[in-house]
Amino acid sequence: MSKLNRVLTLAARPIGFPKESDFNLIEEPAPTPGDGQFLIKTRFVSVDPYMRGRMNAERSYADPFEVGKPISGGSVGEIIESNNNRFKVGDFVHGMWGWQDYAVSNGGDVYPVDSDLAPIQTSIGVLGMPGMTAYFGFLEICKPKPGDTAFISGAAGAVGQLVGQIAKIKGCSPVVGSCGSDEKVEFLIKDCGYDAAFNYKTDTDYPAKIREFFPNGVDCYFDNVGGGLTDAVFANLAQFAQVSICGMISQYNLEKPEMGPRASYGALLVREASVRGFLVPQFGAQFPQGIWQMAEWIKEGRITYREDIVEGLENTPRAFIRMLNGENRGKQLIKVS
Repeated sequence: MSKLNRVLTLAARPIGFPKESDFNLIEEPAPTPGDGQFLIKTRFVSVDPYMRGRMNAERSYADPFEVGKPISGGSVGEIIESNNNRFKVGDFVHGMWGWQDYAVSNGGDVYPVDSDLAPIQTSIGVLGMPGMTAYFGFLEICKPKPGDTAFISGAAGAVGQLVGQIAKIKGCSPVVGSCGSDEKVEFLIKDCGYDAAFNYKTDTDYPAKIREFFPNGVDCYFDNVGGGLTDAVFANLAQFAQVSICGMISQYNLEKPEMGPRASYGALLVREASVRGFLVPQFGAQFPQGIWQMAEWIKEGRITYREDIVEGLENTPRAFIRMLNGENRGKQLIKVS
């Protein structure tokens, strides 16, 4: 009897905030591996903020998802059938086959996972794209020096929770983050070692909060959020500050884009600050070094991480929406099997 493959497709392009009806779960026969191929059974899939942009029709740094077609994204799974001498049954691999139970590959679009190094889901979390985004996005762009001040917006998410810890390892002080609940504030301070954090939903005088924590300005700003919070930081940058633009989640679900550039951009001129957006694949050749270093820091107890795991492939759209709402606690994952 052939295996059944559940696949989540994009039913409609979201207008504003996504709805569960924008997604469709279909069932079809699982693919059969041909010569040189192998069959992967998905164990975990990832949902990430960047995926929201790919649901729009406009092309950005990646092609938009097609309506009616499967949604691609980070996945990790186990090889259960193989016609490839380099990949054997029982091996774990990760790749971008996305929101489905099964996938076939010839090995050219997946990467081996060392299940002895860490739990397999870390390959799409702390030791995967989010971890490498934090590692290279902060170290290569903010270029922190001991004693630099550091502020991280979206600090309790999959990337932000790691950036603050890397900043502490590199000697930054103080390291401060913003997040969306008092529970997350406690997590950042107690578990991630942040010097301070605040709830941006209740502490809404952003300029006053930034000045309170950084009377001499922010040297390193890692931005996951954009919007009014970034305006406040730009107005209080230190001389020669370094700003790493990772994401703009405050803007992703707007029906009408905000006008810009914002007036606070003038602060970049007078502070002689450097601002750089980045896409983490540009550091792909350095990933092995970054993964090794992050794994070492985890082993030494210098890096901790939190995962928010939802059970069931059918619940992936709901998990994606709750992540965009900031309801996740750490890296949002879906356990498929």
